[in-house]
Amino acid sequence: MKILIAEDDLASRKYLDKILSQYGECDLTVNGMEAVEAFLMAWDVGDPYDLICLDIMMPKVDGMRALQAIRDLEKQKGVAEADQTKIIMITALHDTEYVRNSFQKGCEAYAAKPVNTEKLIEVMRQLGLQV
Repeated sequence: MKILIAEDDLASRKYLDKILSQYGECDLTVNGMEAVEAFLMAWDVGDPYDLICLDIMMPKVDGMRALQAIRDLEKQKGVAEADQTKIIMITALHDTEYVRNSFQKGCEAYAAKPVNTEKLIEVMRQLGLQV
């Protein structure tokens, strides 16, 4: 499985990498702009991500904008909804508006910080990812 982790907080980024690297190859970015660029590069070389974990609050381009950009790019490339990259939004914010907006923009799941490892793995299973 190919995984992209977009997280500006070093400790959170390392934690997610430690958990998720057991299940696949992880690439790390520190903002939404880098996440969208990594998504495009992976797509262009024919090795798209299976899972993207996006922090909502990041510099330059936040996770919500990155989510929207990735979904827009998938539509432009003719990716069927069932074949889209699975995206889990991760945040320390406990605002239901962010949760609702995330799902409206096309994420499959939402995880609150601190991330519960067992719940994250269970969500990945529910999304049909090989874990």
